[in-house]
Amino acid sequence: MAARKSRSNAKAVRPTTVAAYLASLTPEKRTVIEEARALVHRHIPKGYAEFMNWGVINWGIPLDEFSNTYNGQPLCYVALGAKKNYNSLYLMGAYETSSGDYTTPFSQKLLVDSFKKAGKRLDMGKCCLHFKELDDLELTSVGKVIAMSTPKEYLAYYKRVKGLA
Repeated sequence: MAARKSRSNAKAVRPTTVAAYLASLTPEKRTVIEEARALVHRHIPKGYAEFMNWGVINWGIPLDEFSNTYNGQPLCYVALGAKKNYNSLYLMGAYETSSGDYTTPFSQKLLVDSFKKAGKRLDMGKCCLHFKELDDLELTSVGKVIAMSTPKEYLAYYKRVKGLA
């Protein structure tokens, strides 16, 4: 009988800083993630903090500014991470609202319409865009969604949705 390889039950240590996270990526992945991070930095409203959480880069509201979150984690507005076969840009403000228009700061209709008009494939979960290269994204609409909500507006929306307002 062949000897079985033992699997380690130890979890991989996740990077705790953005610099360490970027350094942990392959050069190819790092280039794409750095480009996407620059896109977020160009569009995100002032006041959001950048930090690591859930193994990806987050922009949001830290617990020391708002701790009444449903999961005890900082309130994430945008997140960015490299997966094995793709990258993900999490746009928490892109959930569809009942009104489905662009005047609400949390509409995914803008993304759907813009990707279609640009002839790009929208690979999207509830709030995450999957992409291999930054060019896979329709950058104008992604930038608009990132820029749509200040921390104060996003927090008010969160409180309203969770019945905290």
